[in-house]
Amino acid sequence: MAEDTQGTDTPTTTPINVPDKPALEGLEAALTQRWLSEGTYRFNPDTTREQVYSIDTPPPTASGSLHVGHMFSFTQTDVQARYMRMTGKNVFYPMGWDDNGLPTERRVQNYYGVRCDPAIPYNADYRPPAQPAKNQRDFDVVSRQNFIELCEELAVEDEKVFENLFQTLGLSVDWNLTYRTIDDTSRAVSQRAFLANLAAGDAYMAEAPTLWDVTFRTAVAQAELEDREVPGAYYRYPFFTEDGGKVFIETTRPELLAACAALVANPDDERYQPLFGKTVRSPLFDVELEVKAHPLAKADKGSGIAMVCTFGDLTDVTWWRELQLPTRAIMGRDGRIIADTPEWITTGAGKEAYAAIAGKTAFSAKEAVVELLNAAGLLDGEPKKITHPVNFFEKGDKPLEVVTSRQWYIRNGGRDEDRRERLIGRGQEIDFHPSFMRSRYENWIAGLNGDWLVSRQRFFGVPIPVWYPLDAQGNPDYDNPILPSDDMLPVDPAADAAPGYAEPQRDQPNGFTGDADVLDTWATSSLTPQIVGGWSRDEDLFGKVFPFDLRPQGHDIIRTWLFSSAVRADALQDTAPWKHAAISGWILDPDRKKMSKSKGNVVVPTDVLNEYGSDAVRYWAASARLGADTAYEIAQMKIGRRLAIKLLNASKFVLNLGATENSVVSGDLSVLTNQLDRALLAQLAEVVAQSTKAFDNYDYARALQLTETFFWQFTDDYVELIKDRAYGAAGEAEQASVLAALATTLDTLLRLFAPFLPFATEEVWSWWRAGSVHRAEWPAGVSVDGDTTMLATVGTALSGVRKAKSEAKVKQRTEVLSATITAPESLTVQLKAGLSDLKAASNAREITLVVGDGELSVTDVALAAPEEPAAV
Repeated sequence: MAEDTQGTDTPTTTPINVPDKPALEGLEAALTQRWLSEGTYRFNPDTTREQVYSIDTPPPTASGSLHVGHMFSFTQTDVQARYMRMTGKNVFYPMGWDDNGLPTERRVQNYYGVRCDPAIPYNADYRPPAQPAKNQRDFDVVSRQNFIELCEELAVEDEKVFENLFQTLGLSVDWNLTYRTIDDTSRAVSQRAFLANLAAGDAYMAEAPTLWDVTFRTAVAQAELEDREVPGAYYRYPFFTEDGGKVFIETTRPELLAACAALVANPDDERYQPLFGKTVRSPLFDVELEVKAHPLAKADKGSGIAMVCTFGDLTDVTWWRELQLPTRAIMGRDGRIIADTPEWITTGAGKEAYAAIAGKTAFSAKEAVVELLNAAGLLDGEPKKITHPVNFFEKGDKPLEVVTSRQWYIRNGGRDEDRRERLIGRGQEIDFHPSFMRSRYENWIAGLNGDWLVSRQRFFGVPIPVWYPLDAQGNPDYDNPILPSDDMLPVDPAADAAPGYAEPQRDQPNGFTGDADVLDTWATSSLTPQIVGGWSRDEDLFGKVFPFDLRPQGHDIIRTWLFSSAVRADALQDTAPWKHAAISGWILDPDRKKMSKSKGNVVVPTDVLNEYGSDAVRYWAASARLGADTAYEIAQMKIGRRLAIKLLNASKFVLNLGATENSVVSGDLSVLTNQLDRALLAQLAEVVAQSTKAFDNYDYARALQLTETFFWQFTDDYVELIKDRAYGAAGEAEQASVLAALATTLDTLLRLFAPFLPFATEEVWSWWRAGSVHRAEWPAGVSVDGDTTMLATVGTALSGVRKAKSEAKVKQRTEVLSATITAPESLTVQLKAGLSDLKAASNAREITLVVGDGELSVTDVALAAPEEPAAV
């Protein structure tokens, strides 16, 4: 690796320059600019894989709202990045922007007041209105290319806001390593990966039942589902057997009666065993269908026998596939019953009934079918009102339908047991932090019921790089797609002519047509290691950063981002994409509910950053362990601000005593003549060792706790105990000893706190050291023979004397004529070693040490008479 001397901590006799009134205000702006101009966090590409620590940074959705969750999780990642950099790692810490997909589309529509219609020609001079129309029906209708340009324009502006927030927060990102999930590079990588999957047989097209959002008019993948409890009702009505008998079913979706393909009951249900293999006829539509047996049917649900419609839900899909039922779809992609009477409805009465629901929404069709059943006297009793879980698109507000459509899929183990086991094995190659999060990954894989649907019927996204030849009648040949060469990528089949064709041949007989769909946003986000790591463009860089060392992310997207990334790396690189996965928790409001925009309980991060400062906010975030849902607590930020201010003031005190960088000890410890000084540094060495171990285990919160606890003991006890010696009252040797201990402790504490409080530590470092504390080495601790519990013992004794003065209501500087300290023998040995400092700090003439059982106690404190006020 090329020599990099930036931030050296070699003593250079840097002049001491301590401000009169240290303050946190203004540090963020000044130091951020300094770090950017000096390239403090810049990755050095002249390196080896062993020297690199690479981070697959989550690309935030820039079109979304800023909230405290961004500060929380990104701070936790940054703390680890800073630690690794100080241990000597060449940290590859990029930042991406996820501006690809539905959230950006929706924001652009509302922000500019536009709607996309792919049939409209491109207008190179188009500009949106200064003020968008209030009603969406009055929005400008623009071409797909115009809409994409507006998406890209707004995304760039949104990204600037995020970048400013993250820089203010002190993220040690290399801002030269940025990308956008919709830029040319990302689109090319995403398309190249898709084509590689296609060539390997890992991607395929199929016409199959698909979860469909009727509002957004797009297919939805299993990972994008969420169950919501909604009110409903069971309607009971009969099907008719060959001998005129009745078979009652109960359903919440009578509007799909015309789509019924079979009745199904559990094979062990004796009530229906005589019907298996026989036929019944449906009410209203008079369609013949068979009664089937399947173990998924529940004998204790409803009447115990269910109508299988194509398709009411995912269970219907399973029955349809496994029982090889006919497809009788009646629900269109617009959420309405298709207008034309299906071919399987052949009787006059059936056609008349269908005409009553044709073209209606699912809700209106349900009302119409119920009305027809009532009129025919077929409804058995009143509907039974229920509340039940229904599938929704996570961003949608209407229940999903299941429609039959032609879509693209990537194999993910949902239909392949071998691949499923292999992907579970990939998860075992990754160290999850906390470790129990691996079970979420494995449970998700175990519950998959199909391959990954990756095509989306949207406008803004990575186009699926495929065209189809048209035959003499203009019908597409889906079995022989036309693919681009690698040097053509990225391509847009909706705008670019297929290879070997000219644009006038588009959508003409014997010509071509482009695939109009785009890839699911996760299909591109799943490739963030490949995008930022240089796969297929800079293989030298890719070899130095991949597999990445760390993927940090939230636990709610293990099923989407983490799993999909593992799927792609398994197929493309035959490995897991990272070595470690750091899983952060959610931010909870005071009522312990997750903060989210939809709940209206989010907090704007700029407000708390302005009020408490970045170090305070980082302290709050870093106090939470990985995987733990954490309350949004202003009180914790106030503690963090107090800590940062105390660090400034304590550092000022130490440096004004005369401590310099030359006072810092490492090899020669002869200057440390006082046992309390040696005890301090021995205790500090333990803190360094434990903090290092915690960081290595990704338990940064433990490292912060250890460092903070020691710091307050240092300032509250040690600094108070040694003031007399520090001012020279005990002679030059004792003064040199204490200054060495003070300087060494300050030097170490600044390094220990640097990952958590980057602004305060950098400010103090600049007062007496060259370079940046963030390029200094992680402390190793001074190997000194000292009693690691001595300071605590002497500090407890000092507190006892002070308490006696407080109870006597005298000033702390009041002289102690005599006092007795009783403690076990091991503690009296410690007290004897620190007695001179204890007497000086408590202004005591005489302190008697007595060996006794029990806890340390301070008694018989005799105080000098209070000072008389001076005569006027």
